Amino acid sequence: MKGLTFHGKETLKYETIADPTIEDPQDVIVKVDLAGICGSDLHPYLEREKGLDHGTVMGHEFVGEIVESGGNVAGLSVGDRVFSPFTTNCGDCFYCRCGLTCRCTKGQLFGWLEKGKGLHGGQAELVRVPLADATLMRIPEGISPEEALLMGDIFSTGFFCAEQAGAGPDGTYVVVGCGPVGLMTMTAARELGVERLFAVDLIPDRLALAEQFGATPIHLLSEDPVAVVKEATDGRGADGVMEVVGNQSAMRLATDLLRPGGTIASIGVHTEETIAFTPGEAYDKNITFRSGRCPARHYMERLVPVVQAQRHDLTAIISHRMPLSEGVDAYEMFNLRLFGCIKVVLTP
Repeated sequence: MKGLTFHGKETLKYETIADPTIEDPQDVIVKVDLAGICGSDLHPYLEREKGLDHGTVMGHEFVGEIVESGGNVAGLSVGDRVFSPFTTNCGDCFYCRCGLTCRCTKGQLFGWLEKGKGLHGGQAELVRVPLADATLMRIPEGISPEEALLMGDIFSTGFFCAEQAGAGPDGTYVVVGCGPVGLMTMTAARELGVERLFAVDLIPDRLALAEQFGATPIHLLSEDPVAVVKEATDGRGADGVMEVVGNQSAMRLATDLLRPGGTIASIGVHTEETIAFTPGEAYDKNITFRSGRCPARHYMERLVPVVQAQRHDLTAIISHRMPLSEGVDAYEMFNLRLFGCIKVVLTP
């Protein structure tokens, strides 16, 4: 098969690799119809996170059709069209039972092989899915493959972030970062009833899209986000700030935007060794700080009726649809934000 594989910092190859095979009776093989490039894919691509084996198939967002099934797979069949969270999960352990599927004791992240152990990703013609019954979902009626692709990661993550921030009808909320996850977080906040919502970014095209998604845009350089939000809240600051960028400056801004007693929800993938506020600041401002990986499989089920209701055009964030064979160029474009790139969907 063909796949997009990692070979060092900013070095990918579109090449012929071995087809995956059933390794456990709970496995299935999925023929990939669509695969997404996610912002967190840039961490191994740029080697912000080190250790990825050369030759690893990239990517953790995919939808497709089951073409082969292990003998112990009971709830799914060959021919089913399915979508997946970015991690596998067993459905039975303590964490799965309490809804924290991303911390399953048997779970693995798609697109991460280190020292020969782990899982290849979904940016290929085929992908092996362990623990298939608990990991995969059939694409429900009324949901398109592209919508399902977004549900498997970034829409679930956006909803998780908004809920972590306590988003609701009463209050003022800010999203820091208007990339794909930020836009999905705005959608989630609106679905949860938020009426006063601000969005902060540097890129005019993304701020314009944020406005379409129901947020009041604030340009980070030409405006003072803290002053704008305080003016809207009688000098207090935001009740909740949703930080989706994953760096120190974004976290610092989130802290400054927050009112005393407010909540920061940080779901950007951070690689720094420290948090941008001190324990003293947290104490003095009564900050509630919530972070962590989204339990996407848990949210996939919850979000089915939301997506079926068609109140939001989720796929408006997809700026580029490209063949997998152009995946090397797609990563460069996505990383450098060229040509108005926001979200790329690849077709094997």
